[in-house]
Amino acid sequence: MTKKIIISTLLLGSSLLFAEHSKADIKIAHNKHAHAVHWAYSGEGAPKNWGHIDPRFATCSNGVNQSPINLTGFTESELPAITFNYHLTSSDILNNGHAIQANVKNGSSITVDGKTFELKQFHFHNPSENNINNKSFPLEAHFVHASKDGKLAVVAVMFEEGAENKALAELWAKMPQNVGDKNPIDAKNLDALLPKDRDYYRFNGSLTTPPCTEGVRWLVMKKSVTLSAAQIETFKKVMHHQNNRPIQETNARVILK
Repeated sequence: MTKKIIISTLLLGSSLLFAEHSKADIKIAHNKHAHAVHWAYSGEGAPKNWGHIDPRFATCSNGVNQSPINLTGFTESELPAITFNYHLTSSDILNNGHAIQANVKNGSSITVDGKTFELKQFHFHNPSENNINNKSFPLEAHFVHASKDGKLAVVAVMFEEGAENKALAELWAKMPQNVGDKNPIDAKNLDALLPKDRDYYRFNGSLTTPPCTEGVRWLVMKKSVTLSAAQIETFKKVMHHQNNRPIQETNARVILK
């Protein structure tokens, strides 16, 4: 099995899917075995049941380093700066039923721990999945990266209600209204999705959706960016439901700052 296949397998079935897998995830409801793999944020497929829906999702229940978490009780550390090599240009935006996801053109990456992780896509959760010192935010963006050897790194950005976010305005204008729809977009004003101050918290976690794979580097920006009340409402109306996994136990993990 090649490294590329390994990466795809890790992301399959979650809102962290690459664009080419999203259609397959959406169409799964038409498969005669759909009942065995369906997951959602409410009802029988709710997060508390994820680990029992399919054997491949067992880590959602028995994992010990699950995400999201409440970031608190920090340990002081000299965290190295993340080297952002972002040329944030979005190619399309899709509604996969679990999140609103923007796929990006090749060429953006981060470097951390001497390892380069290529940016694959970013997507949004309402309300935020992670909390910081018990505080929840109206929106959280996850920038999903993968290294050549199959390791994953997620940069998380919190949004607070305030001034309109111009970068979100570009994306929201093309946001698909229906599950399964995808719109082309050539958004270049995406730097406003990231705070200018790139200081961050760090912890070891997992994907926040099935299969809840662990071993993910979580890099949570300390500073938030803003979005307007109208932008929050637009997202809610399109999603029709909250799409955040509940806070998971921190257990013995150390949260660095």
